[in-house]
Amino acid sequence: MDQFVVPQFIEVEDKIFGPVTTRQFLILLVASGFIFIAFKTLDLALFGVFTFFFGGFALVLAFVKVRGQSFHFFLLNVGESLRRPSLRVWHKSYTTEELKYIMAQEVAEVVAEKEHTHVTRRRIQDLSLMVNTGGYYKGKDDTL
Repeated sequence: MDQFVVPQFIEVEDKIFGPVTTRQFLILLVASGFIFIAFKTLDLALFGVFTFFFGGFALVLAFVKVRGQSFHFFLLNVGESLRRPSLRVWHKSYTTEELKYIMAQEVAEVVAEKEHTHVTRRRIQDLSLMVNTGGYYKGKDDTL
């Protein structure tokens, strides 16, 4: 019988150098490109504010993990749960007119009388045989 190599640790990202993965390297590369463009186009004060917020967001996006998943997956899951929550609760509120109408109606209770059937000795024997055989025996009358 042929043996095949089963890949293991497929959820571990490839490392480029040291502990930096490919995803983290690309995020930092894109962020540094945007920061360089901001350095060339913006004045010093606006550049500092842009670098602080954009660089901080890029660092968080690249290195922070929430409950074992990357931060961008966490943000996608938060957005998905805000758009479509898994728990849907319906809170119906009645107006005063609807409440008056509901309270004005009289509820007629209908009580059905139970039919008393005469149980024969043959029916009891059929039921006991059905119980003893685990349901394999089907009696002549299947109604209980």
